[in-house]
Amino acid sequence: MPRLAANLAYLFTERPPLERFAAAAAAGFTAVELQTPYDQPAAAVRREIERHGLTMLGINTPAASGGENGVAGVPGREQEFDALFRRALDYAAAIGARTIHCLTGRVPVEQTDAAEGVFAVNLARAADLAARQGIGLLIEPLNRRDRPENLLHLPEQAAAIIAKVARPNVRMQFDFYHVQIEAGDLTNRFQRALASVGHIQVAAVPSRAEPDEGEVNYANLLGMIDRSGYAGWVGCEYKPRARTEDGLGWASAYGIGAGA
Repeated sequence: MPRLAANLAYLFTERPPLERFAAAAAAGFTAVELQTPYDQPAAAVRREIERHGLTMLGINTPAASGGENGVAGVPGREQEFDALFRRALDYAAAIGARTIHCLTGRVPVEQTDAAEGVFAVNLARAADLAARQGIGLLIEPLNRRDRPENLLHLPEQAAAIIAKVARPNVRMQFDFYHVQIEAGDLTNRFQRALASVGHIQVAAVPSRAEPDEGEVNYANLLGMIDRSGYAGWVGCEYKPRARTEDGLGWASAYGIGAGA
């Protein structure tokens, strides 16, 4: 059965950040992911994780100096990426996180080849640092409707970069929402990428609400994922239509729901 994790940047946002851990545990989640929790003291976050017996999955690299959502693939900003990554690594180690998602940033299409080279070199350097602390890196294809000019937008592109980096702790975050919008053919794309996949995320398309509406049949997809042999977590990175608990009916078959 797929193991569902709560993305606390999206779920339980009716509550202050440090109260979301208890809410996730009460709903039956046993793992969480956080995105950018840097405004919360790491010690306080770790206390909540441990208090509720949660597995801490991953965080994102912090926003860049100009507010950009990542610079890992932006030529000329290698030193800034190094500083942002070290901050992420320190925070991840402090809260017991397993992975760091290295956001690529926006790059004009004519700079793609140069940017992919920069991204691979940055990842290799960061992966070696993270490996010393038993932490993995994730890279994620993001659709260009929501993230124009994002360097990474296809699973095949991510898999090629992972092969080039050649570090065992660098894996792909396969978000079915982004892949459906960018390219479709979800089952085949996932199966081809499986050897590189380290984490999965889900949300309805096109609404990004609970994965029980729209154009993607998640009941079938989650069954396919289960049969594939994938052993990781499935992150619930969606925007609830209303109160988070009220929209968890879709997840009851997987042991999640209010009062679980």
